[in-house]
Amino acid sequence: MEVGLLAVSIGAVALVTSTYSTTASADLPAQVLTQLRTTLEQTDPALHHHAGHTAEQISTEEAENPPVICGVHAYGHEPAQATTLADVHTIYGFHLCGIAETQRPWDWAVKLAGPLIMDMTTQPPNIQVVEATAEISYVDRLRQMLPHKYAELALTEALAASEMADLRRRYDSAAGL
Repeated sequence: MEVGLLAVSIGAVALVTSTYSTTASADLPAQVLTQLRTTLEQTDPALHHHAGHTAEQISTEEAENPPVICGVHAYGHEPAQATTLADVHTIYGFHLCGIAETQRPWDWAVKLAGPLIMDMTTQPPNIQVVEATAEISYVDRLRQMLPHKYAELALTEALAASEMADLRRRYDSAAGL
């Protein structure tokens, strides 16, 4: 009887453990996207200095900074075998953010976009955006900064239609439209 109970107990523990590991791994992509979006949206717009935009292009009429609303796409993370967000050191992805000034339509918003690398080993996470320089083309810089498998994805993938629709909905709400 005790041997039977022990066998059932071991089987139950193995089932629960395998279910938990699968759930944690299956949930990791959603956690990575949330981390990307949350980090970018909590960054002060004055700290975004890429794609030719500077803080001076943002209206100073409002007493506080307008919200930054972002859509994100993750190409992958390192280490690739990580099963929890705490195990992730680096996230490679794409972002499209709009600074939601009151009553400013999306088409006229200051936007920040492009592939990025998020270093999760620092607090707050450090963000590097891929940009061309006077000496290095955008594609060459992308290939320098991202691992090959992610650089190739970055050349062909941006936001999914559902992510873009969600971004526009959240932007319009934040801008009071």
